[in-house]
Amino acid sequence: MRTETFNTQLNHRLINTLVVILLLLSRWTFSIDLGYDPLVVPKGSEPDMLDLTVKDKGREREIPLRVYLPTVRTPAPVVLFSHGLGGSCKGNAFLGKHWAARGYVAVFLQHPGSDTSVWKDKPLRERMEAMRQAVSARNFMLRVEDVSAVLDQLEQWQKTDGHALAGRMNLNRIGMSGHSFGAVTTQAVSGQTFGRLISFTDTRIKAAIAFSPSSPHRGNPGQAFGNVKIPWMLMTGTKDIAIVADIDIKSRLAAFPALPAGGKYELVLYGAQHSAFTDRSLPGDTEKRNPNHHRVILALSTAFWDTWLREDGRAKAWLHGDGPSSVLEKKDRWQRK
Repeated sequence: MRTETFNTQLNHRLINTLVVILLLLSRWTFSIDLGYDPLVVPKGSEPDMLDLTVKDKGREREIPLRVYLPTVRTPAPVVLFSHGLGGSCKGNAFLGKHWAARGYVAVFLQHPGSDTSVWKDKPLRERMEAMRQAVSARNFMLRVEDVSAVLDQLEQWQKTDGHALAGRMNLNRIGMSGHSFGAVTTQAVSGQTFGRLISFTDTRIKAAIAFSPSSPHRGNPGQAFGNVKIPWMLMTGTKDIAIVADIDIKSRLAAFPALPAGGKYELVLYGAQHSAFTDRSLPGDTEKRNPNHHRVILALSTAFWDTWLREDGRAKAWLHGDGPSSVLEKKDRWQRK
């Protein structure tokens, strides 16, 4: 009798131990299956690069594009990028290559009038003034209209047999992004209000990232950003000052508090200058570049696109959970609402 009781107790203990082991294994397997890392690039995912031109006949204007095309053949979400003052569609390649490797059609615009043509053929002593002159209402409007013109052209190319982009884009899932003057452009076409009634919002855009955002020189930030209806991510740095346009940190940090809650994010990289969001240093830089800044920028931007353009639950859990802290440094600041 005692032997049977002992055996029964032993069997119960063994069964309980096995159940615990199986539960632990299942949890471990589950976490591996749901693992998400926005920095991982699949093997063999090196994107193709296409240089194209949009010819806007109505404005007699040509808009150069550099397109980073993913290796996937199924229609992919589209992300646009608008360069800063004096830049080109060939800049910020680190973003285009990574986003495309992650399965996005990354379309980088070039805005004549506020691109490299502003300074390229000017003597050094005249370049700063030329850049200041290019920060104009006219160039702002040209940029805003460039975005809509490019989206119109993408729609045409999508259904043009034989075109390199035919059937490659999911134009129901479009993201917009830009740096500096490109951030101003991004804000304008994705929800910012000018004055009380003026809006340049293109409703085809479903999510936006502004690298080095800024608040309007005149008016209330709440009035400018209070009606933004789509997800926004703002990225800046504690030393993100634009010498040409006289934009300070206060202007950059005023945007986030003014945004309505829901899908809104802000990253402030410690020690990051204006150039932190570009491929290279810029005139006026005083600090050594921090390699981790690009790592953070790629991770958070990719997770943002995956969350809002792909509706990827794993990406959202990463973005809203402990994911950002795994790439941020101690003095970086991150918040969402």
